[in-house]
Amino acid sequence: MATDGDRLLRQAIGYGGGWTVTLGATALLGAAAELLLPAVLGLAVDAALGTADGRWPVAACGLVLLIVATDTLGGLAGGTAAARTTARLRHRLLRHLLALDPRAAARHPVGDLIGRLVGQAADAGQVGITVVFGFTALLPSLGSIVALLLLDWPLAVTLVAGLLLLAVGLRAFVTDASAAATGYLTAQGQIAGRLSEALRGARTIAAAGTVPAEIDRVLAPLPRLRAHGAGTWRALALASARTAAVAPLLQLAVVAVGGWSVAAGRLTPGQLFAAVQYAALGAGVGTVVATLNRLVRTRAGAVRVAALLAEPERRYGPAELPAGAGRLVLAGVTVRGADGRPVLDGIDLAVPPGTALAVVGPSGAGKSTLAAVAGRLCDPDAGEVLLDGVPLRRLARASLRRAVGYGFERPVLVGDTIAEVIGLAGDVAPTPPEAPPAPDPARHRLLAAARAAAIDGFVERLPEGYRTRLADAPMSGGEAQRLGLARALYAERLLVLDDATSSLDTATEHRIARAVAAHADRRTRLIVTHRVATAAAADLVAWLDGGRLRGLGRHRDLWRDPDYRAVFDAVPARPRDSPAGAGR
Repeated sequence: MATDGDRLLRQAIGYGGGWTVTLGATALLGAAAELLLPAVLGLAVDAALGTADGRWPVAACGLVLLIVATDTLGGLAGGTAAARTTARLRHRLLRHLLALDPRAAARHPVGDLIGRLVGQAADAGQVGITVVFGFTALLPSLGSIVALLLLDWPLAVTLVAGLLLLAVGLRAFVTDASAAATGYLTAQGQIAGRLSEALRGARTIAAAGTVPAEIDRVLAPLPRLRAHGAGTWRALALASARTAAVAPLLQLAVVAVGGWSVAAGRLTPGQLFAAVQYAALGAGVGTVVATLNRLVRTRAGAVRVAALLAEPERRYGPAELPAGAGRLVLAGVTVRGADGRPVLDGIDLAVPPGTALAVVGPSGAGKSTLAAVAGRLCDPDAGEVLLDGVPLRRLARASLRRAVGYGFERPVLVGDTIAEVIGLAGDVAPTPPEAPPAPDPARHRLLAAARAAAIDGFVERLPEGYRTRLADAPMSGGEAQRLGLARALYAERLLVLDDATSSLDTATEHRIARAVAAHADRRTRLIVTHRVATAAAADLVAWLDGGRLRGLGRHRDLWRDPDYRAVFDAVPARPRDSPAGAGR
């Protein structure tokens, strides 16, 4: 039964385009020349003995030149086809990974994903070369059988018997090597994933003094890696040993049968020379072993790439948003974790257009998950999320991303220039603020987002302002967070902030908080926060506890509940946290 990996390999063969066809043509031509060479050399021997045409030595030289030419062109075509196939596979895999639900991608360590994208995609990209060379590797054996059959049928029978013995050994090699290669790549991916995690937490590991323990954790799969690697080499060594033992005996058997045929007058000396050459060509399955080894690695890489491609990606609909101001509705939303337990459980929440909604709750209450489903960073397992009456699942990708903006604690900045980072690379970079104003709504919105995020002063000090390349704009953690916040503020209808001001100083945070919570902002704002002041400034507060919506109302009203106050770990004696100053 064909696996996902086998189906991927069949698709990938076509990715090499005309170069794979060229490789196949040159390989076939070269194989044909190699099959003809022993017969022509035999005739050249007879010509030297004066029993054949004297032009056969010239023909032999021509075949040698043809073999050299096909090898050269085949190397060029094979390398180009492999590069094109690998590029297509990597592009396809990367697009698929970025389209996955974040929960699906999170099941795989980052290092393992990188290994599959860089290493295993390259292994699978060799499929065109492997298939062509695998087919042409069989031609010498098949051609030798036919040639010996034409010369003298006992020679062909002898060769077939020996090749059947070799085939039994090669079948065992494929089985053993496939299991070893798959296990090797899996263990390698686990080590890469753990190393990536360790590098991200290098400062914490150093501060805790747990470097030796972390090294042991990262390298824990190493014994399995060593065992699978040794298994691969052991299978290859056994296959080579079987070939080394059987091939010479097979050639000797052909020579013996051929000598008996010469004595019987059925073969000439030149034909015996050709028979010996065909026996060596047919029994020389070292090329077949190498090709099978490459096929094993190619298939193992394809299986790991196909496993990721089999993960269902997030689908988008064709719908566009109607006129509206960002009414957000969560209807019976449930999200389950990897263990099947609900992270959010039956959330029913309606946020009026233009409302600033603070989402609060203890650690693990589901705040970040609610923020994620609100803008479809992940889909709920049950229930529906609607924006201005349209289910998010039905929205077109571009419409959704124009409407919803996210600000995170540690944003990833995407784009070549500062303007592209803020505008999500979707609008032309604006002219610097000092240039004469132009009637460009996108530029006006971009500059307004930069001002609201308090990043405009930093950008204006850069050599080329908003046209400055991101790589040429070194920035602190707080500046990067503000730039990510400006990108979120560029959205049109819904702004989702998940602890997006944690790296800012108090004054800057206060300025941004006022801009975000300002009633002049017509967008709906969903703000995940741990701060009393932010909750007090919001229009409404959604209080989550254990994945459920425990309370919804104004901060000053919820403040009467001691459990709500405990969320902030605050005491009501502080004036700015008191009900009298809240919710105004």
